[in-house]
Amino acid sequence: MSGGSVAAVSSNETYSFTKPNRESITLLAGLGVEGDVHAGVTVKHRSRVARDPSQPNLRQVHLIHEELFGEVREAGFEVAAGQLGENVTTRGIDLLGLPVGALLRLGDEAVVEVTGLRNPCLQIDNFRSGLLKQVVGRGADGAVRHRAGIMGVVLAGGVVRPGDPVGVELPEGPHRPLEIV
Repeated sequence: MSGGSVAAVSSNETYSFTKPNRESITLLAGLGVEGDVHAGVTVKHRSRVARDPSQPNLRQVHLIHEELFGEVREAGFEVAAGQLGENVTTRGIDLLGLPVGALLRLGDEAVVEVTGLRNPCLQIDNFRSGLLKQVVGRGADGAVRHRAGIMGVVLAGGVVRPGDPVGVELPEGPHRPLEIV
């Protein structure tokens, strides 16, 4: 099991694109981040609720790798932890390279199962004009690359703080690459 660390934690009880940084967040099994607008058993993302409010919430926790901020800074965009709506900002983990079903052990108790990629929306350009093209682009093979983080569900709850270790456990058997959830 390899891993990295938690760089920042963020949550917001109201719908807004950015989430303020916190001293800690509490993950609740089967729900998500305590007090966060996206916590729940069923979908909370507005466009998904409009389509089918009974869908399971595969987006209980949003994680972004801190290294992305350095990459977009090189293109002229200043972005800090929480500003892209993530709950957990990690350091030292290739989140985008994880397969579906990977387990992230955050701090002493919390466990998040990776469900897929975040599908970044136009709100990113409302936050910083032109930023969407930095987090969604095409690879050398022409395939679309989504780089705005990953989503997961909480298997085991617990408190998560900046500086906590993040352990990664890969699933058994063939690995399925992440797709948008």
